[in-house]
Amino acid sequence: QVRLVESGGGSVQAGGSLRLSCAAYGYMYFINNINCMAWFRQAPGKERERVAGIDRDGRLNSTDSVKGRFTISKDNAKNTLTLQMNSLKPEDTAMYYCAADSGICGQYVYWGQGTQVTVSS
Repeated sequence: QVRLVESGGGSVQAGGSLRLSCAAYGYMYFINNINCMAWFRQAPGKERERVAGIDRDGRLNSTDSVKGRFTISKDNAKNTLTLQMNSLKPEDTAMYYCAADSGICGQYVYWGQGTQVTVSS
């Protein structure tokens, strides 16, 4: 119904920046039903963590560990979700996933394949 495709991961040194993008593909009926989108991450041996989210009205939220460093944004015209990551730290190293709901915020049913972010000290 909706396919999410992430891009933009890579390897950087601590203090550097990366910009992740997530493009949504599929029938516009299902894309228009999306209420909330979010970025999650999962490091090896750790639980998946919700990094930042945005709803259809543009309201933002993020986990405390990335506040002031990561910014989530959405381009409705292009059906893309972006995560600008600045001042990266080694502890930000993880696989990053884009997720979207199908109308009920918080119930993420669509997931991307993930993009790896590696931050070296």
